Amino acid sequence: MSVPSLREFPTWEPLLWLLWDANEERLAEPGGYVTGQIARWGWSLPTRPGRATQAEFDLMREMTGRLSEAGIEVIAFIAEISTEGRAVLRLIDPNPAVSPGIGNSHPGALLLVEGAVPAPWRRLPEPSPGAAPAPSADPARLERVLRERLPQAVGASEAEIAAAEERLGRELPAELRALYRVTAARYGQSEEAYADVCREADAVGCELLPLDKVYAADATSRPAPWQHAALKAVVTAPDAAVQDLVGSPGWIVFGDTGGGDRIALDLTPGPSGHVGQIIVIDHEQSVGAGLEAESLTAMVCDGTGSGGGAGTPGPSPVAHVNHASVRSVEAAAHPGLEVLSLGVCRDGERFSLAPVLGLPRLRTLTAYPGTLADPLEIGRLTGLEFLKLCPEDWRVLLDAKAVPRSLLACAVETRMHHHPLDILTLSNEILALWNRPPITRTVLEGHLAG
Repeated sequence: MSVPSLREFPTWEPLLWLLWDANEERLAEPGGYVTGQIARWGWSLPTRPGRATQAEFDLMREMTGRLSEAGIEVIAFIAEISTEGRAVLRLIDPNPAVSPGIGNSHPGALLLVEGAVPAPWRRLPEPSPGAAPAPSADPARLERVLRERLPQAVGASEAEIAAAEERLGRELPAELRALYRVTAARYGQSEEAYADVCREADAVGCELLPLDKVYAADATSRPAPWQHAALKAVVTAPDAAVQDLVGSPGWIVFGDTGGGDRIALDLTPGPSGHVGQIIVIDHEQSVGAGLEAESLTAMVCDGTGSGGGAGTPGPSPVAHVNHASVRSVEAAAHPGLEVLSLGVCRDGERFSLAPVLGLPRLRTLTAYPGTLADPLEIGRLTGLEFLKLCPEDWRVLLDAKAVPRSLLACAVETRMHHHPLDILTLSNEILALWNRPPITRTVLEGHLAG
């Protein structure tokens, strides 16, 4: 931590008082502790729900400001406070090999290979050699209609269009060139500017991005934590209009729905799609896109929406085995299976991994505590990229030296009875197998006066 005040006990004393006030009984127990997390964008503390005061908000805003000043995105902590006021605060130092947990001091995913990303984020669009623009695509008609609807709009110059193409590294499709020749979507901050935004959104069918903000929505535009992204899969159906992807260099974003979803022109369509079709990229989803219209001309001039675009689904590449979903590993197994999550069945059944041994695409396994019949079977899954297990199952693998070396990342499934320090020790043991930097702690000790 680069800001000296973050290493000083007085900086944290107001927070420790807040934690004591909200957790006195819990902290007073032998071995009692509380955990939490502070980030630039907010905080998660074990305080009484609905009783936050203005002073508490002010304190936490100050603490998030200190993190921002130090260049730290998020910091987790473990606090112990005795009835006599002696306090020990353990700050979990930021680590490039560890993603933050959710609201507590347990680590999220452990990144075992520097720069690695889950398989869906590595997937590039497949070529569609037979794809062509839709019959409705008509740049001349599009430009004519837009000029009729927006007679006062000021378009982009050829030099501005050329600059955008140089920035994007590709020539703008003819329909997009026609659109931006009519309006460059340059808006000011006045009330009149807001009226311009609304008028052009009505004319086009979406809120336009200024030409210099148009971008390619490749996979890097939709980041997601490993522990969530590893559970996703992308599979394009043979009759899909839109390829099932996290992102594509051919998804050229030029607009917004007004609710955060992005509107893009698709130059890498699916097997039954059209080059230049219009798609919607849902901001609440980390993979996939939906078909909006077969062309920009159709969307603007005819207001036609196609919908769908995913095609006919085949066997799911993601399986959840539990009492409410697939009931057995045998039923989940098929050659296209990529992600297997084992949960709890009503009869407490433990599952063998024998039915999925040798499956060519299985890359993610997560197992709820007590669901594996034999954790050592994991060592025979030679293609795993991500593994999430409880500490007890990790212990079996570590002691047997059976942790799959194919892993790119992993996580430890924790419960309330797992002490954070034990989880950090276990995590460091896993990180050491890949020579990754260990998780370290800054320990501050002091006495709460008063």
